[in-house]
Amino acid sequence: MQKEIDVSKIKALAVDLDGTALMPDTRIGERTVRCLKSLVDRGIQVMLCTGRAVESSQRYYSAIGATGPMVFFNGAEVAEVPDVKVISSNLLGTDVIDYGLDLARSMDIHFQVFFPPRDSPWEALLIEKQRPEAEMYRKHTGIVPVVTDLKAVIAEPGTKGGFKAMFICDPALHGEIRRKMGGRFGDSIYMANSYPSFLEVMNAGVSKGEGLKTAMKCRGLKMEELIAFGDEENDLPMFGVAGFSAAPSSAKEKVRQAADFVFGSNAEEGLAAFLENLFN
Repeated sequence: MQKEIDVSKIKALAVDLDGTALMPDTRIGERTVRCLKSLVDRGIQVMLCTGRAVESSQRYYSAIGATGPMVFFNGAEVAEVPDVKVISSNLLGTDVIDYGLDLARSMDIHFQVFFPPRDSPWEALLIEKQRPEAEMYRKHTGIVPVVTDLKAVIAEPGTKGGFKAMFICDPALHGEIRRKMGGRFGDSIYMANSYPSFLEVMNAGVSKGEGLKTAMKCRGLKMEELIAFGDEENDLPMFGVAGFSAAPSSAKEKVRQAADFVFGSNAEEGLAAFLENLFN
């Protein structure tokens, strides 16, 4: 039986970006911008809950005028925007990064790591080699990676770890990577897909659900006051934190099955249509 939402009690929306709020080409549609901006203007809190970095999320939260604590790197970082004040972080150990790098080298696949800010206010995206996948990620996010010796970086005094490591490769290889990483580190790491070819590795305890709990506490929100929107497996943890959950028709089947509501695909700005109908 489908849940019924008392709209008068809804104070906030937890919104995933890729595959949910964004078009397939990563643009945010004009209808979606108008809809979310209108809700922000009406006092509804819109929190981005994304696998993206703060830097690559800026254009989206700025477009809709959303501010306050939000979830980045699948929950490895919770930061208040637009001032980018870090509220919490959970870093992946250098030993995991080191092993992941060796694995990527042996499989000849792309590997990258986000580290805390160094010489700029933004997180540092580091890679070892300029591959087609790196250029694809740059076009996808707008973040320019720095080519460097990752072994040397993690060996530097004071390097505590990174927000997340990511393998970008044929999804058919993800099973092997999961087996090897999981076999080595077990439940001390968390792995999730945030995009078909992206396999992300984070520290244990990291999830959008945990990040969302922190953001909700900062905002003084209760479960029943929140609707969560997502399309990928990394969105499932926040479905359990929110009072209501919704997924686009283009979402993975298990995500659609877990959601309380299913709306139109992201290619058709289904999120905007759902919210317009709900709040009107």
